[in-house]
Amino acid sequence: MESRSVPVPDGLDGVRVDAALAKMLGFSRTFAAEVADAGGVEMDGRVMGRSDRLRAGGWLDVSWQPRREPEIVPMAVPDLGVVYHDDDIVVVDKPAGVAAHPSVGWEGPTVLGALAAGGFRIATTGAAERQGVVHRLDVGTSGLMVVAASERAYTALKRAFKEREVDKIYHAVVQGHPDPLAGTIDAPIGRHPSHSWKFAVVPDGKDSITHYETLEAFPGASLLEIHLETGRTHQIRVHMAAHRHPCVGDPLYGADPTLSARLGLSRQWLHAHELSFTHPGTGERVSFTSPYAPDLQHALEVLRGD
Repeated sequence: MESRSVPVPDGLDGVRVDAALAKMLGFSRTFAAEVADAGGVEMDGRVMGRSDRLRAGGWLDVSWQPRREPEIVPMAVPDLGVVYHDDDIVVVDKPAGVAAHPSVGWEGPTVLGALAAGGFRIATTGAAERQGVVHRLDVGTSGLMVVAASERAYTALKRAFKEREVDKIYHAVVQGHPDPLAGTIDAPIGRHPSHSWKFAVVPDGKDSITHYETLEAFPGASLLEIHLETGRTHQIRVHMAAHRHPCVGDPLYGADPTLSARLGLSRQWLHAHELSFTHPGTGERVSFTSPYAPDLQHALEVLRGD
């Protein structure tokens, strides 16, 4: 067991416990929340929850059990396709059920593990378990990801994503029919106040902007093309659920299990269809597209009555 006792600085007055621990002790927000949930955070002798707010000048006592950091384990993933690669980048077509990188609690395959098994050299910049990763897809989301193979590519791509210079186009099937059929959702996203693994539209969340357009309508569902201006965790899933049009097959955010079963879906209908960015080595604009995964195509055929 490890512990720290520190005063709350003025700059963290009114900040949530999990966010404050991340800033003060270098924890991830997820681990900070776990420490609070386990009763490991006290301020002036009072146990604090993850969403409680700190008070400047208060005395903070934090106790936690150290955990082993995740490692990249080479593991072949036959369904993972390498769309393009050179000395600077590797563009992959990720199947559902594969995480972008190792994390605590995840023992399944990862993109980095698959690339390691395939002999690909990846940039060493970044945390040990996330080397080369400049953006991520959820485990249950299929489609395109770019991984930096060189250090210059890592720096350039991280900046491009931060400056919103990367075009990310997703296709999603959502419940119902959005009104209007095309529009923009501009609503801040942060951690859900009461669920560890969920995110939500919250007043103090991060700026999040999603543009959508209806491509096809079915009885009770719609196929959307979605352009992400920002890249928050679960952004599409959260924004569509907040507008009462959750992604079909996404029980975490309120999808109808009956419809999911009828379509044969065991994950959200969400696919990273197109990815465009300036190549960090050549300076040329490059664009890649990915066809729908078989389970998503089957669900579409059922909806169309094919």
